Amino acid sequence: MDAKIDERGPLAVSPIGRVAAPVKEQVLNAIRDAILDFRLKPGERLIEREIIEQMGVSRATVREAISVLASEGLVTIVPQKGARVTAPTPEDAADLYEIRASLESMVVRRFVDRASDAEVEHLAATVEHMADRLAEPPTIVDFLKVKDEFYEVLLAGARSAPLSQLLESIQARVRLLRVTSLSTSDRLPQVVKEMREIAEAITSRSPDRAARLMTEHIGTAARLALGVLPGTS
Repeated sequence: MDAKIDERGPLAVSPIGRVAAPVKEQVLNAIRDAILDFRLKPGERLIEREIIEQMGVSRATVREAISVLASEGLVTIVPQKGARVTAPTPEDAADLYEIRASLESMVVRRFVDRASDAEVEHLAATVEHMADRLAEPPTIVDFLKVKDEFYEVLLAGARSAPLSQLLESIQARVRLLRVTSLSTSDRLPQVVKEMREIAEAITSRSPDRAARLMTEHIGTAARLALGVLPGTS
């Protein structure tokens, strides 16, 4: 079904006004946030006219923003049919998870080697923050935002610009799949258990164990996501 954008539609923004950020950047961020928060879902069409009317910007600005999102892999532009939120194929999803597992296991090793004791404690605290949120219970999108705190601390403590840049380049595309891997029954408590084990291995400064646990965590997410992704049997 096509995405309908009205006053309280997926973009959930008012017309663009005079603020510090350039207009194109505001439009880009609004559409990107709607995709990453799953207000615009994989496969849904981006209707230029409705975005223009809601945000009060030019067609050229909207098209520039969509072009950037296409370069990030969040939007797919089909000739004669327009733009849609990217719906990863099973093959693409498998590759993304494999890349993510390799990168994150390396990030974990760098964190163990380079992070301060305070950063290690901060990392463990983010896992307990995840655990605390389970009592509510959170929506999957809210839980992902809390889990993002773990990765922010992990990347900062790893002190590797190349790894951060590589991981950030695929994180948005992976996020389109993460909500699928978390949609199965009882997955959120299991995620907390897995992340706590990773944090414990990091706290004990055991890089091999921490990297293995991270790879296993991502492998489980991949199996769950691929098991329910359209196009898989």
